[in-house]
Amino acid sequence: GSVLALMLGMLLNPIIREISILNSGINFVSKKILKAGIVLMGLTLSFSQVLSVGGYSLIVMTFTLLTAFGGGYLFGRLFNMNWKLSSLISAGTGVCGGSAIAAVAPTIEADNSHIAYAISATFIFDVLMVILFPLAGRYFGMSDLGFGLWAGTAVNDTSSVVAAGYAFSDAAGAFAVIVKLTRTLSIIPIVMIFSVINARENKKLGLSSNKQEEKVEIKNIFPYFILLFLVMVAVKSTGLISAELSSNIASISKFMMIMALGAIGLTTNFSEVSDSGIKPLLHGFIISSLVVVVSFTVQIFIGQI
Repeated sequence: GSVLALMLGMLLNPIIREISILNSGINFVSKKILKAGIVLMGLTLSFSQVLSVGGYSLIVMTFTLLTAFGGGYLFGRLFNMNWKLSSLISAGTGVCGGSAIAAVAPTIEADNSHIAYAISATFIFDVLMVILFPLAGRYFGMSDLGFGLWAGTAVNDTSSVVAAGYAFSDAAGAFAVIVKLTRTLSIIPIVMIFSVINARENKKLGLSSNKQEEKVEIKNIFPYFILLFLVMVAVKSTGLISAELSSNIASISKFMMIMALGAIGLTTNFSEVSDSGIKPLLHGFIISSLVVVVSFTVQIFIGQI
């Protein structure tokens, strides 16, 4: 259902994008309803589950983030790419797709064209991973937890993680979302690090900027819906939510996330992706592939595969 909703949305995009009156509703569903569905999912999970899965993800995340940013830097230099564009692609691949790109972009004073190219370079491979990950997971005989860890640490955007996870199984979908939320929190230190890097780059070039003098405010980049998710987990952990109610909430949560995936598909314009050029796409492909392989390999070593 999750992959089908995303694909149907993409197929309908050429028609729907011409009807401007629908844009505000589609944007609301793709952003707010997706987060609301994730928050509701908290009522189906206990703290022991969240801490267990989140703990495993920290080990894998350490290696995938180093791969995304280290590999991004090296291949950016190899392709003679602008460091800001290369950094945005690494952030999108390593952390959380478009959300990470949007958070890092103002910190490094990236051009709008860099933002567009980076989003295109990361999203097109997300679409491929949504289709290929569940197939690969079944081929390798992965467990729900193993697949959730793999999808949550290697697939970029939150919506794509949801689609890939639930395409494998409901349990894998829930695990993948927990891992993704843990990974999303890394955006805070990453944005602060890039603020320092940009200051040094500007100093080398003898540039000054009003933006540069501003402090990075955590309140502007913190994903607050994660706190609501944890509140819901706390409520579930009290034992006040019955098994039957939890099951019904899980169905509602899944429906909301599938609805959001359909809306995200409706906003996907492949003609814009094709205009981004070969270097950003090649850079994104290499970094995404490296992250996928590293995540899988680390899980073999920690005994999850």
